[in-house]
Amino acid sequence: MSMTMRRTVLRSTVVAAATVLAAAISTLPAQALDAKWCKDVHIRFFVGGAEGDAFGTIVYNGAKQAEADLGPKVDYIFSQWDIEKMVQQLREAVAVKPNGIAMMGHPGDASIMPLAEQAHKDGIKMMYQNVPVPKVVEAFGGGYVGAQQEQQGRALGAEAFKLGRLKAGDKAIMIGPFENESRGARERGTVAALKEAGVEVIQLSSPPSGEWASDPNLAIPVITAALLNNPDVKAVGYPGGQMLGNVSTYMQAAGRKAGEIFNFGFDTSPQIVE
Repeated sequence: MSMTMRRTVLRSTVVAAATVLAAAISTLPAQALDAKWCKDVHIRFFVGGAEGDAFGTIVYNGAKQAEADLGPKVDYIFSQWDIEKMVQQLREAVAVKPNGIAMMGHPGDASIMPLAEQAHKDGIKMMYQNVPVPKVVEAFGGGYVGAQQEQQGRALGAEAFKLGRLKAGDKAIMIGPFENESRGARERGTVAALKEAGVEVIQLSSPPSGEWASDPNLAIPVITAALLNNPDVKAVGYPGGQMLGNVSTYMQAAGRKAGEIFNFGFDTSPQIVE
């Protein structure tokens, strides 16, 4: 493993799938819960990414373990991190009228709100994960499992500044879905923390279709061009474990040596651990 990869910072909290599944039940028996107590419950669970996706696999494995422990019938929904696809799949999920839906919050309050309202009318229990939707929860109930995006982003920025030994006047690149009001709050928080420390930050917007998360190699031309146009960049930040696990490929494509640039980001993946 390269020096660059060993210096990767921050591991975000993995979705607590058991909590999400448990939320499908509005009341619990007074006696101690027995094994498979959730066996009569039908849940649609949004994994977020594609099958085999680095972060999505972590979410999926946690949910599968909860399914095995608690016994519900679970339909797993894969969205390739595509916001529009998530909304359409949520619309379909509500129409099926399961007992509960564990939904990714990436589409944001405005997109989820009308579907959450319909779910509420139909008595479907809702839980949200990975990205908070506070307006939806306030209006129609439900819960949230995951980090608070802006605070997490700021924490990463502060830690990257320290561990990367950056200083005021240095230049960094931050990649992320900046235009997404809810999901992009994390990367905007990182940019804010770095700028407050005096770092010049170049923002690279990732496609809303989520294709860079589904296939990190698709980002090679954009990242390579950014590094070639800014040879004095000291650090590069990534929005997820999929791209973070592909750092060596990006650096090699740009002709950079291990340890020459401080690479950091959110989440983890098998490639990062190795």
